[in-house]
Amino acid sequence: MPLFVLQEIIDMVLMSLIVGYLFMGFIPRPREENYDPLKAYAHPDRGHFLFAIQAVAPAIILHELAHKFVALSFGLEAVFQAAYFFLGVGLLLKLLNFGFIFFVPAYVSITGNATALQFSMTALAGPLTNGLLWLVAAGLLRSKKVKKSWAQFLALTARINMFLFIFNMLPIPGFDGWQVYRGLFAAFF
Repeated sequence: MPLFVLQEIIDMVLMSLIVGYLFMGFIPRPREENYDPLKAYAHPDRGHFLFAIQAVAPAIILHELAHKFVALSFGLEAVFQAAYFFLGVGLLLKLLNFGFIFFVPAYVSITGNATALQFSMTALAGPLTNGLLWLVAAGLLRSKKVKKSWAQFLALTARINMFLFIFNMLPIPGFDGWQVYRGLFAAFF
């Protein structure tokens, strides 16, 4: 079995494009040292769109791939899938000019037999990845050895991954935190 199938790659690309579009209005694009307002006027949204993709999509994709790889390591089948229905809800909220957009952009469908502890560890892998990305980005910012042009990107990376870590660790049914705590409870009690 290949590590990725073509549909997973297509889903990652489409999810990244949609997420970039959804967040391009919420994430300000940094100004370059040699800012040219005429150039920005010619293509005002392209820079925001690409920056939003670069800032948000990796947090989501790496989160889901962590679930996938841990599940595969336990001998389970795991497939990355874009949540097209929820991406559509996100698009609708953006078109209606909601100030806050909440949606689930992707998930990993996992099948097979595993212990409660293995399922708990699989669920924990995504939030732990976001926690690690948050700490690395925050640590780089604190070191003050980062170029000024990277500071805004790292600050956004830290904030996005902090939110994903904290939110996904809440024990809300259907989300990672619920699966983690339920699996740990079943494994030890």
